[in-house]
Amino acid sequence: MGIAEERIDRLAALAREAVAADDPDRARRYVRLARRIAERNRLTLPRSFRRFTCDACDAYLRPGRNARVRLADGHVVVRCDCGATARYPYE
Repeated sequence: MGIAEERIDRLAALAREAVAADDPDRARRYVRLARRIAERNRLTLPRSFRRFTCDACDAYLRPGRNARVRLADGHVVVRCDCGATARYPYE
């Protein structure tokens, strides 16, 4: 694992902790930093990180707190407080 991947993992953990501590602005900053590092180094973000971040506002999503999660026909629908919706398939 390279330095960039380790930094992305660490930023994901920091974002999770910041949201738990009720500091969404700091979590958003960590998400933006992780995305910039991934873009610069041509890396894909881990699936768990992609699923728990909003593409529109860069918020780290916590179901029940700033995100609504629903199950529909064959997919999970995640709606952020900003109004952005993401759908992920499941079996």
